[in-house]
Amino acid sequence: MPPADPEQYRATSRASWADAAGAWGTYRHVIQAAGEPVSHWMVDAIDPQPGHRVLELAAGPGDTGLLAAELIEPGGTLISSDAVEEMVDVARARAAELGITNVEFRTIDAEWIDLPTADVDGVLARWGYMLLADPATALRETRRVLRPGGRLALAAWADPEENPWSFAPRAELVAMGAMQPPAPDAPDMFALSDPQRIVGLLEETGWGDIVVEQLPIVYRYASLDDWWDTSLEISASLARGVGALTPAQRDELRDAVDARLARYVADDGAVALPGLTHVAAAGA
Repeated sequence: MPPADPEQYRATSRASWADAAGAWGTYRHVIQAAGEPVSHWMVDAIDPQPGHRVLELAAGPGDTGLLAAELIEPGGTLISSDAVEEMVDVARARAAELGITNVEFRTIDAEWIDLPTADVDGVLARWGYMLLADPATALRETRRVLRPGGRLALAAWADPEENPWSFAPRAELVAMGAMQPPAPDAPDMFALSDPQRIVGLLEETGWGDIVVEQLPIVYRYASLDDWWDTSLEISASLARGVGALTPAQRDELRDAVDARLARYVADDGAVALPGLTHVAAAGA
């Protein structure tokens, strides 16, 4: 189900990602440490070869695409893209830090990909399509820019209950009436939690040779306070929900969330929060 006002949703989403980009750069190491198995699965799925052109959509800090950039040398080019320039800057800084130079950095909206038809050999999109106003249009655009035989690899979060690192505060905010649950199939991080919806969207938009698997991940923090502070900085929706609470309600929220997550806290206070993601690949 598309949002009631898709253009307003897109504008709000872009503003939120622009605001959060700095925090995604600051906490890139935490995000990528958890997501590294996902990135490797996706890169393997598109089988990048020397000389290939690879497009990464919704790249965020860019680590997934930068793994591919090293494999397409010599002669290959990574197009690292995101919908907001602020996030592209984060990926640009990461590439400079790693000394990777075969990269073009572009601001690209996945629903309108400003590239010629049949221009790239592979596409990567980690945790992006489920947040789009019109993922079907984005998947058609992705297929358009792929050369015949090219492959797409994507990731999308599995069931909310399998991802307490994100779901715990959302569930408590909904219970408190401070956040509305998303409408079914509306843009949301769990919009593609049903693997059959992923398969259906890919089939509907003309893809073949579809593979969907699940990968466990773990987010590690020194403490629940570290996890909480990081979450508030990288998630605009969580920050908005918490910001609408009174101080007493915020304390109540933290107590409830801490109780939900207590099982994942070690004796020394360190936290290992589990997650589960779908990974999928398909051929153009």
